[in-house]
Amino acid sequence: MNEAESTPKSDKNQIKIAALLVACIASFFTPFMGSSINIALPTIGADFGADAVLLNWVTNGFLLAAAIFAVPFGRIADIHGMKKIFTYGMTIFTIASLLCALSPNTLSLIGARVLQGIGTAMIFVTGLAIITSVYPPHKRGKAIGINVASVYVGLSLGPVLGGLMTQYLGWRSLFFLMIPFGILVIALVYWKLHDEWAASRGEKFDLVGTILYSLMLFLIMYGFSGLPNISGIVMLILGVAGLLSFIRWEIRTESPVFNVGLFKNMTFAFSSLAALINYSATFAVTLLLSFYLQYVKDLDPQVAGLILVAQPVVMAITAPIAGRMSDRFNARRIAATGMATVTLALFTFVFLDGNTPINSIIIGLAILGLGFGLFSSPNTNVIMGSVERRFYGVASATVSTMRLIGQTMSIGIATLVFALLIGRVQITPEQFPALLESIHLCFIIFTALCFVGIFASLKRDGKKETGNES
Repeated sequence: MNEAESTPKSDKNQIKIAALLVACIASFFTPFMGSSINIALPTIGADFGADAVLLNWVTNGFLLAAAIFAVPFGRIADIHGMKKIFTYGMTIFTIASLLCALSPNTLSLIGARVLQGIGTAMIFVTGLAIITSVYPPHKRGKAIGINVASVYVGLSLGPVLGGLMTQYLGWRSLFFLMIPFGILVIALVYWKLHDEWAASRGEKFDLVGTILYSLMLFLIMYGFSGLPNISGIVMLILGVAGLLSFIRWEIRTESPVFNVGLFKNMTFAFSSLAALINYSATFAVTLLLSFYLQYVKDLDPQVAGLILVAQPVVMAITAPIAGRMSDRFNARRIAATGMATVTLALFTFVFLDGNTPINSIIIGLAILGLGFGLFSSPNTNVIMGSVERRFYGVASATVSTMRLIGQTMSIGIATLVFALLIGRVQITPEQFPALLESIHLCFIIFTALCFVGIFASLKRDGKKETGNES
């Protein structure tokens, strides 16, 4: 029996609060790290003499590692315990942050970011699953909304605090800041969380499936970033072949690392697809606008960060409200409304030029934040509420994987466009017209993606549904 189920009733509220607190703190500083690094990339590039394509791998390496390891660690957490994997993930993330801060060159920084991504995968897949395990269906949307809001608070403070720290303390200070946060979370876990959650305890771990999954995802994501070179095309073809082999193996094996049968559930399948599309179309926005504001508009990191904060601030306000709404009303329609709002916001950025007023950029970011806040919490609630309890770890891993693959694809699209239109050179004033053209093309692609995502958000099983589909 799950240890949490034997907990005295009087202690359950304390466990819920502690679980939510730990998950929210962890969910705060991992996105903070990402958004602050995006602001710091031009400074890192100048420090190490790195070109725009290599710089993108400081972000892409982190996302790729997190995406590759999310599903395997989701399954490991189901078997061996979510709290245990969460704690190990926090430890790895903290050590990797120290290595990032001490990196002597771009390649070593990318390597440390890969390790940081592995730790992040362990944190993301277990944090949401723990919340889903301790909160009943009628209160789950509110808890998920609070957790999502903590992500957006991290995203909000990232550009502002990251810009200030980069300008006055150097980019390495961003990684040093993560170390006390990591130690704090680990201490809270040992102090407050005494239960363990392992719904699949005793089942076998699918090592073959894990290897196939990791190789397949690596080949697809790395191959995508390598386009249009022949090596990128070859890796993509091998990746697709690996995907077919993975699906075939998972259908036949007794204890799959990823239950592909979950995708027979149209609610789960299309809500996961909607999450993938949403993150593919939005994650690179901060990176693109950071380049635009610092290169084209000639703003310093501090001012650029203050402008970019408009999006996550509105997200942080909207997400908990949308989460509560998804407990009472049709969650899918709320998510689709959010996706449509995101589409509108992305379309406004297609027309950026050197004379675009800063106020217009801030308004566009605020609309984007509103749409993302309306989409994320309800869509996550739909995904987690559409599966049985024993699949919470895999469902949580799916949410994280869709987010991480989407984020990787988003940066990959930007990297591909940069490689085609700018080339592997440092960005100087001579490249500003090509940079602006690259930004335009990226936003056209992202707008088209999100438009398709509206229909994925609305797709359902055909059964009557209310708010929470648990």
